[in-house]
Amino acid sequence: MPRSLAFAALLLATTAASAQVQNTAPQPLPIEQTVPTARDVDYPGVIKLVVDATDIERAIFRVKETIPVAEAGRMTLLMPEWLPGNHAPRGQIEKLAGLKITAGGRVVRWTRDLVNPYAFHIDVPQGARQIDAEFEFLSATKPDQGRIVMTPAMLNLQWESVSLYPAGYFTRRIPIQATVKYPAGWSAASGLPSTKSGSTYAYQQTSYETLQDSPVFAGAHYQEWKLTDRVDLNVFADTPEELAATPEQIASHRRLAEQAVKLFGAQHYDRYEFLLAITDKMGGIGLEHHRSSENGVTPGYFTEWDKGPGRRNLLPHEMVHSWNGKYRRGADLFTPDFATPMRNSLLWVYEGQTQFWGYMLQARSGIVSKQDTLDMLASIGASLDNRPGREWRPVGDTVNDPIISARRPKGWVSWQRSEDYYNEGLLIWLEVDSMLRKQSGGRKSMDDFAKAFFGMNDGDWGVLPYTFEELVTTLNGVQPYDWASFLNTRLTELGERAPLGGFEANGYRLVYTEEPTAYLKTQEAGGTLDLTYSLGMAIGKEGKVSGVKWDGMAFGADIDVDTEIVAVNGAAYTPARLKAAVTANKGGKAPIKLTLKDGEGFREAVLDYRGGHRYPRLEKIASGEAGLDRLLAAR
Repeated sequence: MPRSLAFAALLLATTAASAQVQNTAPQPLPIEQTVPTARDVDYPGVIKLVVDATDIERAIFRVKETIPVAEAGRMTLLMPEWLPGNHAPRGQIEKLAGLKITAGGRVVRWTRDLVNPYAFHIDVPQGARQIDAEFEFLSATKPDQGRIVMTPAMLNLQWESVSLYPAGYFTRRIPIQATVKYPAGWSAASGLPSTKSGSTYAYQQTSYETLQDSPVFAGAHYQEWKLTDRVDLNVFADTPEELAATPEQIASHRRLAEQAVKLFGAQHYDRYEFLLAITDKMGGIGLEHHRSSENGVTPGYFTEWDKGPGRRNLLPHEMVHSWNGKYRRGADLFTPDFATPMRNSLLWVYEGQTQFWGYMLQARSGIVSKQDTLDMLASIGASLDNRPGREWRPVGDTVNDPIISARRPKGWVSWQRSEDYYNEGLLIWLEVDSMLRKQSGGRKSMDDFAKAFFGMNDGDWGVLPYTFEELVTTLNGVQPYDWASFLNTRLTELGERAPLGGFEANGYRLVYTEEPTAYLKTQEAGGTLDLTYSLGMAIGKEGKVSGVKWDGMAFGADIDVDTEIVAVNGAAYTPARLKAAVTANKGGKAPIKLTLKDGEGFREAVLDYRGGHRYPRLEKIASGEAGLDRLLAAR
């Protein structure tokens, strides 16, 4: 047989033999649920929690926790995972260290659950009446480790980071009493009442659910202002100079509290504590709670008040959450403990309507002027109206972003979309307001909905869940209309422009002009430049591109958020120089030549954009007082 035929025969035989051999195909092991399901029954005993928060140089919290037990046998301890206000599993289990559990002085071994890394299983020995747990929470010392929560001048104590709780119970049925030692000379504030002895604060016994909802700000430089008989403003700062608020500034915060009550008609707290940190050392935050809110702003909040609104929208937004998100909460978002996954289907109400009322209240109170509020709304509308991602992703799907992306930066926000349920939710509710006015002949508005939906049971700071159907029923009670179809359309539509109808039906329209608004000028004063609506990009400080519009002009030049603009038309980059280049090429005679740096390489790009500057603003189209004017006016 010729060699070629012999080789072919061997190959055929080998192939046939291989075909008879099957790859091993195992079956997966079943996942065993070993963490007890929460039950709505009382936990037997009161947990004692002691926290040492004095190690401010190394940013370490030291924890001792005594947990009573009723019987011997298997017990599971949990660190909170699914955190309210985060809408996602954001517990920092990686920062828990040195866990040691004892009973009667004897070490009790723990094992971590194979499925849930936030769960620790122990066997309680016979005769034990309590177990004692000790551990450290090693908070971030650099931003790349997470948010900085402890500095030499202040700290933010969040109880979910410094406590464990027994599985198998609704957290509202687990009693706990906490004590914290702070650095000498510091003051502390929380929505949970306390008594002070030296540098130690003993907090009122409460439920574990309420404890988690009652964080603490503490620091060396502190000032408290009483805004109403039930609302306080607690301010901590890196330096005492930042506490220099004027009487009118405090008066605007007082009006915020008053206007909120006039809007909603009831208060769902016994007391409410604004916790405000003015700092560039501790990490920023904006997080809602029932009887308080955590608010972090950069220095200048009071001392540079006249330079623009800055982050003054933060406090109105977070206070609204006491009604919307804490008291009234989407039924699928309420969970019995911090291990049960949250479902975010109604975040466009929870956050979107809170965003809506936050902007209305900032103007009603005067914390931000009416004109600055209009300019901020124009920027919101323009941003969403120039978002190509609308072609493939409806706003209703963005409620998944807290879980999908955990607020990590995205490279192409205009295409990927982000947590657009905030601002597009605002636009939807503004449109609802205009429709209420139209359908009722001007007799009804979103103010009527607010009282109907939130204004009951004064002083009740429990949770009153709602469904989509109840939301629609309340709207129909204010003014009959096919609200279900309208809302479902807005949440699911693709390829449409942003819902700007609320502007136009309420007396304003979105336009673009050569000159930026005063609000945008304050943004540029910080060294940033937003040319999204002309060159299709935004530039941060020192020429670093911070955002690129998908399929825009900059996109076509292969510019992304890693690109640095080094020079404009042969001269070193400055914001003013790039703005001048856009103006110069309006007639098409001076194409914009950019020198770009990508990584270690340099390249040239030419942007022949001829449309001039385009800055968004709202233009009044109605004579007299329009719907949006009435929304922004103090009550």
